[in-house]
Amino acid sequence: MTVADAELVVEVAGPVATVVIRNPARRNAMTPAMWRQLPPLLDELETDPAVRALVLTGAGDTFCAGADLTDLDVLLAAGDGSIAVVAEERLAAFAKPTVAAVRGACVGGGCQLAAACDLRIATADARFGVPPARLGIVYPAPTTRRLARLVGPSAAKHLLFTAELIDAERALRIGLVDEVVAGERLTDRVEEITSMIAARSPISVTAAKEIVDGRADPDRIAHWHRTARESGEAREGVAAVRERRTPRFAWTPPAD
Repeated sequence: MTVADAELVVEVAGPVATVVIRNPARRNAMTPAMWRQLPPLLDELETDPAVRALVLTGAGDTFCAGADLTDLDVLLAAGDGSIAVVAEERLAAFAKPTVAAVRGACVGGGCQLAAACDLRIATADARFGVPPARLGIVYPAPTTRRLARLVGPSAAKHLLFTAELIDAERALRIGLVDEVVAGERLTDRVEEITSMIAARSPISVTAAKEIVDGRADPDRIAHWHRTARESGEAREGVAAVRERRTPRFAWTPPAD
């Protein structure tokens, strides 16, 4: 196994792009090169008008066992400016809906990436953990705050203080994952969810993501209402309901 075997692989099927974390020698741990690869890859997918949703998953039976700590001194020196945080923030800011499809271990950097997605669907055998306290590392502030927003302060403190691995059912109870399915159902369930998302109005979905994430100020919200009105998408949606047909939502974001 060589360094070249550690990579992010992109697969596009219709309106859904899938990014696969692949590092078989290290249980899909994220190498520095992989952290650096993610932001430009997301830039490209975000500007592709054919892509309406993104799935992040791991190759084989593991999501991601964490970050490759080979360059520990570099990681410690970077603090909150590390390449892992840059990649996480870019994933969180991705304009289109993102779904983490989780099998097996989702630990450290893997949990960091899953938490940066909009939705997380896990198999019953998935395991989640945040191990910095076991390693003597200070978890980045943006990552810590995102975890606390997702699961609440008490559950976040438990994960951070103990570095304990938790199972999928507990992750579901605390809000770390949105749904738990049998292993053989994961691919089909993720396809069902992303197909539903892809069939909805991109204006509605994009605006909702910005508003929920707190990234839309009053001017931006007014922009989305204006876009829905002027694009004709709202009229198409209402007409489709009245005519009992599938709506034909054709709006795409204007190029920058």
